[in-house]
Amino acid sequence: MKGIYDKGIFFLRFRIFDAFFNFFRIKLFRLYGMEIGTACRISKILFTWPNQISIGNSCTLEKSIYFKFDGIWRTGKSIILGNNVFVGTNCEFNISKKIVIGDNCLIASGSRFIDHDHGMKTDTLMRLQPSIEKPIIIGNDVWIGANVIILKGVEIGDGAIVAAGAVVNKPIGAYEIWGGVPAKNIGHRENHLTTQSG
Repeated sequence: MKGIYDKGIFFLRFRIFDAFFNFFRIKLFRLYGMEIGTACRISKILFTWPNQISIGNSCTLEKSIYFKFDGIWRTGKSIILGNNVFVGTNCEFNISKKIVIGDNCLIASGSRFIDHDHGMKTDTLMRLQPSIEKPIIIGNDVWIGANVIILKGVEIGDGAIVAAGAVVNKPIGAYEIWGGVPAKNIGHRENHLTTQSG
């Protein structure tokens, strides 16, 4: 009996209530100026300028994601997620220039994307030096593991994998596997299709 009760509570909480609040949350975000496609599931997220955010169709965004457009209000989109993108809990997009994430990407919890940093000249305080900004471009079908940090100017090719905990400051080619601090190439995806004989 307890199992039936627990399943009922789970169904109400994670299916019915979530769907209800998701519907109104998306309506509200669109009113703020966020561009959101169809069939998305978006939990409670944080953002500075919602008009800078574009989310494609069938995306899932878990709770406590922070979309921080680090600049004054301006027109256009600077944080762009393609279709069928999953973003895990506690990810941060700290963007001054632009980030583009392709279709069918998987971004695990705790990952960070930062497209700018401070100058390092010794004749001026670092906090007073102008930011150095370069966009981050992520291809299609990319898997980014938990707690990855991706820095300014990084481009990641289609089908690549970045291992958990990596710090990426260089371009990653298509279907390559990278890991470590700083990240380096540790492998390459291969086609492992097998045939069954009859």
